Amino acid sequence: MKICVIGQGYIGLPTALLFAKNGCEVLGVDVNEEVVNKLNNGTIHIAEEGLLEILQMAISNGSYRASTVVEEADVFIITVPTPANILDLSCDLSYVEDASKSILPVLNEGNIVIVESTIAPMSSDEFIAPIFEEVGFTIGEDLYFAHCPERVLPGQIIEELIHNDRIVGGLTDVCADKAIDVYRIFVKGEIFKTEAKTAEMSKCMENTFRDVNIALANELIKICNKIDVNGLEVIKLANKHPRVNLHSPGPGVGGHCLAIDPYFIYSLAPDTAKIIKHSRDTNNLMPDFVFNAVNKIISKEFKGNENFSKIEGDKKNIKITILGLSYKGNTDDIRESPALKIYKLLENEGYNLVSYDPHVKAIDGFKKIDSFDEAIFKANLILILTDHNEFKDLNFIDIAKYMETPIIFDTKNILDDDFTKHLNNDLVKDRNNDESEKNKNLINKVKLVNFGNLFDYV
Repeated sequence: MKICVIGQGYIGLPTALLFAKNGCEVLGVDVNEEVVNKLNNGTIHIAEEGLLEILQMAISNGSYRASTVVEEADVFIITVPTPANILDLSCDLSYVEDASKSILPVLNEGNIVIVESTIAPMSSDEFIAPIFEEVGFTIGEDLYFAHCPERVLPGQIIEELIHNDRIVGGLTDVCADKAIDVYRIFVKGEIFKTEAKTAEMSKCMENTFRDVNIALANELIKICNKIDVNGLEVIKLANKHPRVNLHSPGPGVGGHCLAIDPYFIYSLAPDTAKIIKHSRDTNNLMPDFVFNAVNKIISKEFKGNENFSKIEGDKKNIKITILGLSYKGNTDDIRESPALKIYKLLENEGYNLVSYDPHVKAIDGFKKIDSFDEAIFKANLILILTDHNEFKDLNFIDIAKYMETPIIFDTKNILDDDFTKHLNNDLVKDRNNDESEKNKNLINKVKLVNFGNLFDYV
């Protein structure tokens, strides 16, 4: 079976390579010639566990190659971006429509066309299928069309593409069956069959559910801050109830799914989808909330400093080290990342900013340091914006030694605020008993701020 996967990004490339690994002849198509050249040379443009090895094996055995031009195939899978339209927040189908039109010259009777891109409900029926029908195809008879949305977590894409359950929505029953046969080539999870429009709404609602629940947690934190209650403790205790699962609050919502897909539902019924829109607004404003909190933490912590007036008047004297620029942990994906907005808000305020992210390469307009020790040296505040594994076990002794004022604002709630644990763990790491008392005093100088004790500042 020959499969053509259009779009070689975070979803298209892993999908293409898994088909190649399982015996298919695969053509990966992308409009970016630089990406195509890299892939054909055995290098990848995205960071994903296990992906490079599969690519190099597929290139070596000839099961995969990349191109900027589509070719005849048995199956066409479309995995291109679907942003929100600026004016009405509806789903922008232009990339999907362009990809659909690009395969028309090479489309043959009996071909299968699958859209994996997240699309608004009714998109397949009303906008995409007509592209093929207008040139003479009859969906369900000589061309088979289905929507199969991806459901994966960056950083675990290969594993989840294989093992997660999938939804396949066909425009006809036969279309769904044909598409299911394709995914059975490598999917080990259960595959559920439904209509295309139901699959579309299901995917949009999966991400909307998570966005709404994150917004609920963020709103709870703001309320708790007003009444001097530890919101993190509230969430922890509420979740002891067997039927409660409050999400974690954070600095905002990013990525190409949660920050975008709820708008696709909202745009269909803006007078009805009020909770969805409020949740989007709540999460969109979290970077501003974090920015304002940083200002208040700095103001309170430096109030007693004899040079406070000088520092406050010229914030370039205050060094803030941002840990994490990607929108989620253990990935290089910066799409819609709230960390980028927070960085720019603080930069515009005049702070001396540096960032450290072991997963993200250099970004234009952002000062990124490759050494953690250098990044925190003489810093006044560490601002954790991404929950990379590397940040979950910070050595408080080193922080206290290297920082000018050892203050940490953990917006991802990944550091234990039990300083006894840090003391014991870090003293073991230091392995210098003669320095233990000195190091104990160093650790005690560290001030850890999170969404649980933020009411002390805001």
